[in-house]
Amino acid sequence: MKGTIRDLLRDYQLEDFAKGVKWRSVFLRRNLLGTDKKICEDYFRHHPVKKLNIGCGRRLLNGWLNADFKPYSKKIICLDATKPFPFNPATFDYVYSEHMIEHISYAQGLRMLAECLRVLKPGGKIRVVTPDLYFITGLCRRDKSPLQTEYIKHATDRWMDERPPRYDAPFVVNNHFYSWGHQFLYDEETLRDSLLTAGFTNITQHELNESDDQELRNLENIYRMPEALYRGESFFLEGTKPGR
Repeated sequence: MKGTIRDLLRDYQLEDFAKGVKWRSVFLRRNLLGTDKKICEDYFRHHPVKKLNIGCGRRLLNGWLNADFKPYSKKIICLDATKPFPFNPATFDYVYSEHMIEHISYAQGLRMLAECLRVLKPGGKIRVVTPDLYFITGLCRRDKSPLQTEYIKHATDRWMDERPPRYDAPFVVNNHFYSWGHQFLYDEETLRDSLLTAGFTNITQHELNESDDQELRNLENIYRMPEALYRGESFFLEGTKPGR
């Protein structure tokens, strides 16, 4: 019966509407109960160094205020990163976001980064991790590297519900663009420009789980795929809020 209902909703293009109604009811209930307010008050009370993790999904970082548009736990606050953040200016020492910014439009990404700057303290830092557009499109090269070949096989086996007839880059590239709600894929230069436009300075690129700042090391979810593939697929930028 549930499968039939889902099929009917999909046929009449009501599935997204139904999901929206469900999550709006979740948000309303959390607001009425003051869930997010309690989480924030408890976090700020017990953590002298304030750190905001935007788009945490189901993976919570210890010592961070974990936030997501669809909070799957009462330990996570509900945050729509496309809207003004519910925090005073200069609240946080650090902001982190892993594989989230590609799920919103380019314009929304600019507004999100501007909000990150606003809620950071002067001298505060941001670290953003996102898929590399050049790596993804580079999978279509005819002279593929062993890493690219391995990535195509892994992505096909791991992430495609409907298996294509062969391991081939076009299927993987199209899946990356149109699955998971991706809206805009960045290359390093475009994200760097977005950080600068938001007002960040000292933009630096780093490797997986590496940083000049101890608070920004070992944050990435290395369990989402083999480390070598993650290093190839993603890039890691940090920026600093002027001041101090």
